[in-house]
Amino acid sequence: MTEQQLVAVVNGKEISREEVLKFLNDMGPQVAMQFQSPEGIKRVIEEMVNQELLYLDALEQNMEEEAEFKETFEATKKNLLKGYAFNKLVADIDAEEEEMKEFFQENKNVFGQPETLKASHILVEDEDKAKEVIQELNDGLNFEEAAANYSSCPSKEAGGTLGEFGRGQMVPEFEDAAFNMEVGTISEPVKTQFGYHIIRVDAKNEAEEPAFEEVKEQVQQQVLARKQEAKYQEKISGLKVKYPVEIY
Repeated sequence: MTEQQLVAVVNGKEISREEVLKFLNDMGPQVAMQFQSPEGIKRVIEEMVNQELLYLDALEQNMEEEAEFKETFEATKKNLLKGYAFNKLVADIDAEEEEMKEFFQENKNVFGQPETLKASHILVEDEDKAKEVIQELNDGLNFEEAAANYSSCPSKEAGGTLGEFGRGQMVPEFEDAAFNMEVGTISEPVKTQFGYHIIRVDAKNEAEEPAFEEVKEQVQQQVLARKQEAKYQEKISGLKVKYPVEIY
């Protein structure tokens, strides 16, 4: 190994630039970003040296012969072997173009942009009060002002706005009313478990159907995951016949 590739030598053990890069990669991208400067790289090299020194000390003290270490080693080896066996089992599985397209066609709703809307509301306790507020709105009262004055929902502090949401995020009565309204309109009182709502739809975003190429990578991941799971379950079924299993 050339001197340019070497970053340190500990008791004859060489540490290379490639090993430093692998050490950084193993940290994960978010943590590794903290060590991208020359000073950060120096700290990483120092830590690698420290770990090598600790390893040498452990060998000298014969720690690998201690019962606790052997138990830990066996448990670690067992888990590594499980992961290795799974990876080997599914290593040859691939997602063909045609099956990806078929899966995409059958699950377009999963990959598309669902219909969403932005709405504001005023929440009051009874229907009569809701009707009074609606009359004031019809007479020219600003919706945000009405929300601040009358609404019992914390959203009153922001003029009643609830932000953007899709189906399934609000209680059914509220959702049914809101998604059947036109932008800019104000609803009649809508009763839910929380009280009576006066809803204003501020914006609507229609559902969007993506093109296959736009979500091809996501489709591939899901197809692969399904095929891997099927292969895994098939293998497990065979192993349950081979090895006795009792679940209590």
